[in-house]
Amino acid sequence: MSADFLLASGHHLFLLMLVSMLAGEAVLLRQSVSAASLQLLARLDLYYGISAGGLVAFGVARLFWGAKGLDFYVGNPVFWVKLGTVALIAALSALPTLDILRWRRAARAKPDALPDAARWQRARRIAFVEMHLLVIVAVAAAAMARGMGRA
Repeated sequence: MSADFLLASGHHLFLLMLVSMLAGEAVLLRQSVSAASLQLLARLDLYYGISAGGLVAFGVARLFWGAKGLDFYVGNPVFWVKLGTVALIAALSALPTLDILRWRRAARAKPDALPDAARWQRARRIAFVEMHLLVIVAVAAAAMARGMGRA
């Protein structure tokens, strides 16, 4: 097995994990606020963060040790669209993550404390925006794999 195959496989597996965790969050956020849903949401968000970290780590490794090499990516405008979209998703995901951490702290201090419904809905909207932005990432990845964006 080649290093490129292992790096691509890891990258794709972390992407699948990220999509699964984000979809789970979006479904959970459609439900009403409860202590149980908050606990599950916090766990999903933790795994979402782990999958995002793994995805980025494998992506960076592919830049340097993958078969295509750094030059293939850096000179490709489609890569920069993909990377910019990933950065936007990361920035958006910080808002619900910070809320979730706040909500968990409040629940530990006062077990019957529940998240604000408006913030819960904001987290839901952000999760759906993130899911839609992932479509751009997928299309950009498919375009790059077929040599699009190269001079």
